[in-house]
Amino acid sequence: MNQTEKRLVLNGREIILIGTAHISQESIHQVEETIRQEKPDCVAVELDDQRYASMKNPESWRNLDIVNVLKKGQGFMLLANLVLSSFQKRMGNDVGVKPGEDMKAAIAVSEEMGIPSVMVDRPIQTTLKRAWAKNSFWGKCKLLAVMISSAFEKETISSEEIEKLKNESEMDSMMKEMAEYLPTVKTVLIDERDQYLASHIWETKVSGEPAKKIIAVLGAGHLPGVVRHLEALATGTENSDTTEIASLPPKTIGSKILGLIFPLAIVALIVAGFFTGGAKASLDMLLSWIVWNGSLAALGALIAGGHILTVLSGFVGAPIATLNPVIGVGLFTGIVQAWIRKPKVQDMEKLSDDAGKFTGFYKNRILRVLLVFFLSSIGGVIGNFIAVPSLVSSLIK
Repeated sequence: MNQTEKRLVLNGREIILIGTAHISQESIHQVEETIRQEKPDCVAVELDDQRYASMKNPESWRNLDIVNVLKKGQGFMLLANLVLSSFQKRMGNDVGVKPGEDMKAAIAVSEEMGIPSVMVDRPIQTTLKRAWAKNSFWGKCKLLAVMISSAFEKETISSEEIEKLKNESEMDSMMKEMAEYLPTVKTVLIDERDQYLASHIWETKVSGEPAKKIIAVLGAGHLPGVVRHLEALATGTENSDTTEIASLPPKTIGSKILGLIFPLAIVALIVAGFFTGGAKASLDMLLSWIVWNGSLAALGALIAGGHILTVLSGFVGAPIATLNPVIGVGLFTGIVQAWIRKPKVQDMEKLSDDAGKFTGFYKNRILRVLLVFFLSSIGGVIGNFIAVPSLVSSLIK
């Protein structure tokens, strides 16, 4: 048996797992051949309903409302999604295979043979949000660094190297590397999804009854974990409830308090300045905080190539956003930029391609909005980190 194929017989049910590299021509052939030969009751695919819908309708980007995305607080998630998609697409271009062709092949052969297919992966938005929410501040910084470096990575990869990624030894090495550098991300992207995939494969039904023979097509990196969870489900040592990992982790009391304490601390320091040094000292402290916070947010918008009104909105909006934890300065700057430089149809059409190039973030109006949102937000945060020690220093003089 191929080393990227695992065959399990559990409680009278046969489950065949095909581990693929998502941009591998060999994986596509393996998937098609196995489904035709095995004729399963059902084919489970490592996709969620939203990604499947996007795959069926590649023109769905045309319906993107960037302002609505920012209002819903999904700016960072969209940016992360685009960077990951462009990275996969660039790798696929190197070997002549589009990302996700293995999954499309599985669905196409299933439809041709009249075999039902089911999407068994967790929604990508949930995965990205959990990866962000569960990370520490330092972890978030490392995650951003990895994303930025991968977005503009120019190194090409050969077909042979892609096939090596399906080998367990190669995959184990990669997983170990990720676990050491980004342990929380590895937990969310791999470990949690292993459990989610296994549970949904196990719960697959045909005509209301558990499927007796299932072929599951998933990334090779998930094979060991999915096998382990399926065996645990079969013996009853694990249940198939994925409610906890299918939702955002609740905010800890500490994080909620911190979100309130920071703006209150700034106000308290400025008020304390009034009692220790009078109105002038308090006003100087207020102006110092506004200058640091507003200027660096404005600088972020400027570096992103924002319109002059966008830059000004960053300066004005940053202090307001700091005092109101519900909104961020990126919402102000992003909406202003989108209003002044309205995205065009061609920006929608080139979105994925432009996301893989440094210049693309400045040429594409949608990406420019996201860059303005991101850099002004980072600038505002840095400004606050500089301003608070400055206020404390002014107070104790």
